[in-house]
Parts: sequence; C-alpha cells; structure tokens
Amino acid sequence: MLYIDGHVKRWWMGMTTQTAQMAQIAQMAQMAQMAPQRWLAIAGLGTVLLLSACESRVPLSTPANSAPAVTALPSPTVAIAPASPVPPAPGVNVRPAPPAKVAVAPARNWDEYRVTAAKRIVAANQQSTYMGDPPEPLLAIPVLEIELHADGSVQQIKVLRVPSQATDTVQLAIAAVRRAAPFGDVSRLPKPWKFSEVFLFDDDRRFKPRSLEP
Repeated sequence: MLYIDGHVKRWWMGMTTQTAQMAQIAQMAQMAQMAPQRWLAIAGLGTVLLLSACESRVPLSTPANSAPAVTALPSPTVAIAPASPVPPAPGVNVRPAPPAKVAVAPARNWDEYRVTAAKRIVAANQQSTYMGDPPEPLLAIPVLEIELHADGSVQQIKVLRVPSQATDTVQLAIAAVRRAAPFGDVSRLPKPWKFSEVFLFDDDRRFKPRSLEP
C-alpha cells in the first residue's frame, strides 16, 4: 500500500510539473504572437509623431511649391557716340555747300539792295566774318565795286581801295563776294546796276561789311 501510494504520489507530481511546463510554454507562445503586434503599434505611433514634427516646421503661409521671387535687373545703358564725318577719298574734289539763301523782299532802292547783299555775303562766309563791333585799329579796309547783270549775278569787280598793309585781304574780299553771288534781281532798279562795299578786317583776317554797321 505504501509502495502504491508512493508510486502514485510520484506520478502525480510528474503530471503536475508537466502541466505547469505546458502552461508556461502556452503563455510564452501567446506572448510571442502578441510581440509583432506591439512592435507594429509602436512603429506606427513613431511614424505619426515624425510626420507631425516635419509638418510643424513648414510655415503655413508659404506654399510648398512656390518659386522664390526674382528681382529683374535694370537693362544696361549704352551710350551711342555720334557718327564722325567720313573724310573724302584722296584725289576726290569736294565742292563747298552753296551759300544759305536770305529770304528778303525785293529792294526798292540801292541802299536796301546793298544791305541785302551784305547779309548774303556774311551768310555765305560765316567762318571768315564777325558781327560785333569792329576793333580799333583795323587790320585792313579794302573797298570793292560790284557790277551786276540784270539777274544779280556778278559781271565784274573793281578794287576802289587797296589797304596799305595786309593787301591779301583784297583777294579775300573778292572771293567772298563771288561766293555769295547772285544777289537777286536788279532789273527794276535804276542803272548802272552796281554797288560798292567796304570790308572791315580784324587781326584774324575776318571781315564785316560796312553796310551792316548801325
């Protein structure tokens, strides 16, 4: 009887131990099944927190795809120099420009005609004339008599006075008269069709017609 009870006791204790081991194994298996779900939950929570942190760093007032403002640069200013005149080719004769025409009413007498002719002489010789007061003393005072055709063109020029110095001013005066001709129709004026002019030369050999003096 004691032998049977001891055997039964040992059997019972073995069964109890085996049952406890099986229960422990079942608990461990249950924990192993729940572990992936916990890790997925933790990973999902971490992802949500990371996205929330990134969104908080982007200002709401600025669109994500907006391009930066571009400031237009001012266009450079280029200075264009005026074209310089092209010199004539060697051996080519360049004719001087015709004298500027002075628009005046037909002269009623020789005094008016002389003033009109003096203005035309100055207009045709702007580089060699002056319009201010004559200097004192003058360099030279040649006097010419200009005889005309009916249309005002020059028929001949007589020298009425040769200066005592700077006699080359006589030819300068003659050239100036021919450069300004013709002087306008004289057919309605009394004959002879001619007038005289006094040339007041300064030290630079520029002249002023005496008819233009007040």
